Amino acid sequence: MNQIRCHVMVCCGTGCSSSDSPKIIEAFERELKANDLEQEVRVVRTGCFGLCTRGPIVMILPDGVCYNQVSPGDVREIVQEHLLKGRVVERLLRTETETGEKVTSLSETQFYKHQQRIVLRNCGVIDPESIDEYIGVDGYLALSNILENHVEPQKIVDAIKQSGLRGRGGAGFPTGNKWQFTKDAVSPDGVKYVCCNADEGDPGAFMDRAVLEGDPFSVLEAMAIAGYAVGAHQGYIYVRAEYPIAVKRLQIAIDQAHEYGLLGENIFDSGFDFDIELRLGAGAFVCGEETALMTSIEGHRGEPRPRPPFPAVKGLFQRPTLLNNVETYANITWILNNGPEAFAAIGTPKSTGTKVFALGGKITNTGLVEIPMGTPLRTIIEDIGGGVPNGKKFKAAQTGGPSGGCIPASLIDTPIDYDSLAAIGSMMGSGGLIVMDEDNCMVDIA
Repeated sequence: MNQIRCHVMVCCGTGCSSSDSPKIIEAFERELKANDLEQEVRVVRTGCFGLCTRGPIVMILPDGVCYNQVSPGDVREIVQEHLLKGRVVERLLRTETETGEKVTSLSETQFYKHQQRIVLRNCGVIDPESIDEYIGVDGYLALSNILENHVEPQKIVDAIKQSGLRGRGGAGFPTGNKWQFTKDAVSPDGVKYVCCNADEGDPGAFMDRAVLEGDPFSVLEAMAIAGYAVGAHQGYIYVRAEYPIAVKRLQIAIDQAHEYGLLGENIFDSGFDFDIELRLGAGAFVCGEETALMTSIEGHRGEPRPRPPFPAVKGLFQRPTLLNNVETYANITWILNNGPEAFAAIGTPKSTGTKVFALGGKITNTGLVEIPMGTPLRTIIEDIGGGVPNGKKFKAAQTGGPSGGCIPASLIDTPIDYDSLAAIGSMMGSGGLIVMDEDNCMVDIA
């Protein structure tokens, strides 16, 4: 029996899919069949690699060769030259803007050198529709360790506190404290809920979409862990209906987790029950606010509720509810598998870990960027982003969505962390980062 000797990883996130990556897959399947390579080469639909401006992206493993801006018409050459003869198709490699050099792998690019992937660790690496591949990269290890060893729920909450993880949805509230409040809350009938906010509505933001498209299982596992920690047995993911690929892959992940006994009753024979359901939002920006989101899940018009009481005390269906966003949950299993101290060692003392940004606007390298907290804005704009194109000057970067602010060129060396951004009148927000040049600035910041 022939063994797979090569994997062709094709980005099928929203960006590359809109640029014909499904047709690229069809072309690979035809060419592999025509050359009797079907038993030797596997084509994998992956999530976003990050470098969206160079998509569609195709990576050949184990070689690590990354081809940029691939079209269906390029597939035959890749098969004939690379897969059959072992010769790299140089014209499809990335050319570095600064040096003009051809770069073979993504890890060698300027775009990646300053990044550290925790949230995006599996995006572009695994098939997001295969639970086996997720398990193969230590998926469900954290949940199994907790349930099989009967870890005290408070120890989990304490680990999240020790990590210093703050909510990645905008306000940056300490995640461990939110888990503690929900754990300590008393429900009249013992029922509590865990919710995931995937109603990503800030202009230019697509971080959560990319995680759900590229690594949905990490969110499911984290929600199950959160349920165990706070005493909840039911979870809901509120996701935008405008994210059809994310919705599809989430449902596949939920179904496969049920099949493997990793959702539902008696997970790992521990006696712990936890299930997750999807709820689709209709694109209302206000439903990104936590109480409006819960009101919408309940089947009502998505309108914010007065606070207090806060959701940790009285949230979904008037029961204690834990709500985090996609990126926050995507950090949880890494923290538990690697230790809270390892996470706290990244970033700054008050803003630990990494942050994912959707880098867009007037910038050479648009795409998804994950950087350690405290990285200067200049590093993102000039080193990772490749600077403003067409010889234009950098004018400002807008962060924090509609509630955020603009960071002018005079403050380009500002560290990107919660407190530094607040000090200059901006905010982290969910992670949209829109770059403006001297010609298209939305406001006068001079």
